[in-house]
Amino acid sequence: MPELPEVENVKNGLLDLLPGKVIKEVQVLWPNIIKDPAANIFSRQLAGQTIENIGRRGKFLLFYLSDYVLISHLRMEGKFRVETTDTPLARHTHVVFKLNGEEELRYLDVRKFGKMSLTSRVRPFEHPSLVSLGPEPTADKLNDKWVSQFLQNRKRAIKACLLDQTLVAGIGNIYADEILFDARIHPSRPAYSLKQEDISRLTKSIITIMDKAVKSGGTTIRTYANAYGDSGTYQHNLKVYGRDQAACTRCGTRIEKIKVAQRGTHFCPLCQPAE
Repeated sequence: MPELPEVENVKNGLLDLLPGKVIKEVQVLWPNIIKDPAANIFSRQLAGQTIENIGRRGKFLLFYLSDYVLISHLRMEGKFRVETTDTPLARHTHVVFKLNGEEELRYLDVRKFGKMSLTSRVRPFEHPSLVSLGPEPTADKLNDKWVSQFLQNRKRAIKACLLDQTLVAGIGNIYADEILFDARIHPSRPAYSLKQEDISRLTKSIITIMDKAVKSGGTTIRTYANAYGDSGTYQHNLKVYGRDQAACTRCGTRIEKIKVAQRGTHFCPLCQPAE
């Protein structure tokens, strides 16, 4: 957490609040958040930059500035807040972007796992964080042919492949479970064992589940909220994730929880048979 749907909704909120704002100064209170360049260089290069646009690639937020692109990965619990300068700093605030108009963009992160990088606007998608990402989970970017080519000859469990950002960008643990339930595929099945009809269902489920989650504002399990502090609502639509021993909404069988790819994994043993 957060995964693509949550990051997309954070992006949409920031789009309402930030374009046109000028970064006057940056205070880095926890330097480990800054991946590259060094924190002092990061702060110096950002001073005077105008925020022109906000984008997203997979789970990464992209702040398009006058001369740079700021790449931000929220990891487990990173959050951005826009506050007035007289608002006291909340606990776990680690980076403060002082803006014109007596406002500040503040980055908060309880676990301090988030990372930020600064790269040129010339070829931002060649940055190591972005260069290997797979297609976005949308109908115009993802297709059966790509998924089939990626999975062929791979012995890893299909869930592990879904978590691999080079297959599809933006899927994490929650949505991998939901996608596989929707596609009726057991999470432990070796990727190469999927037949063409399985792959077609899987591709469709990826696109459908991720789209629904985006439209629902994402999933709030613990602390996720968008730039306005609003929680997502997709948690009310979860069919298997977090429902260990609950009745399957499709067949009534009890949902089971196992470990796949070192992640807690929920599935219905009847709807998703091991083959």
